[in-house]
Amino acid sequence: MNIASSNDKPLVEAKAVSKSYPPRGVFGRGRPLQAVRDVDVVIARGETVGLVGESGSGKSTLGRLMLGLTPVTAGSVSFDGQSLETLSRDALRQQRRRMQIVFQDPFGSLDPRRRIGAQIADGLAIHDLAPASERAAWVNELLVTVGLDPSHAKRFPHEFSGGQRQRVGIARALATNPDFLVADEPVSALDVSIQAQIVQLMSSLQNELGLAMLFISHDLSIIRHLCHRVMVMYLGRVVEEGPAQALFATPAHPYTRALISATPQLRPSQRRQRILLSGDPPSPSNPPSGCAFRTRCAHAIGKCAETVPELRPFGEGRVACHRAEEIG
Repeated sequence: MNIASSNDKPLVEAKAVSKSYPPRGVFGRGRPLQAVRDVDVVIARGETVGLVGESGSGKSTLGRLMLGLTPVTAGSVSFDGQSLETLSRDALRQQRRRMQIVFQDPFGSLDPRRRIGAQIADGLAIHDLAPASERAAWVNELLVTVGLDPSHAKRFPHEFSGGQRQRVGIARALATNPDFLVADEPVSALDVSIQAQIVQLMSSLQNELGLAMLFISHDLSIIRHLCHRVMVMYLGRVVEEGPAQALFATPAHPYTRALISATPQLRPSQRRQRILLSGDPPSPSNPPSGCAFRTRCAHAIGKCAETVPELRPFGEGRVACHRAEEIG
């Protein structure tokens, strides 16, 4: 895969982004919900970055922040050197063509009352990318690209299987010829046999089109196969990030180790001893002091309750753990 070198300007960059939501209690009482806290992300052209973590860790929120679909509470997001927060509505609309999303639910993201050919063509019309007389040909080409037949353009969403609907969603995202794609759990609602087909499709498209991609998933086996780098989130913060091969071979954070140990392995020689985490993740509206993972960590010490660990260089990546050297 062709990836921009580290000397090139990143395509997408988030600096210290945070997102909080107002209290949901009676009369607005209570603490704000901290969905994302002080996260940095850099994605180069042609690079696929995996984002993993338990449900409620802030993965989908971060993906929407990266696209400007959700406004940041603090920090900034830049696309191709331009800050999304400073763009006018018209300028942001122009950039939308280059940033697209594939949603988790392939059925819920499609209009059941419209034929899928018309839905795929929406992007072409909105961004004036092709005259009306040529849109049908573009749609047919996109359908072939994602492994569907051009005749499917006349069908409605309910006439497709789950995997086919997800292919339609991918075709719709590709219609505007984007440079950056956020794939938000794109295979979690599909059968295992269909998941492999969609992952292979996205891998092929990434190679052929040179897309920069943020691939959000809780399935580490998919992340390992598809991504160049991996970011691990816990309760709104990134606790570890690094090259995929290095992170899976020598995970540094106790949370990353627990996630990887739960990944099924066919070969006995590759299986790790299962690390069981006690309890549930804390509430984002009432996180523990210091390291948010300390309440479930077998290696926690007094310092872990006092100070939030900095995401610092470690090995080939970065880790936010006070005891990474000791437990490594």
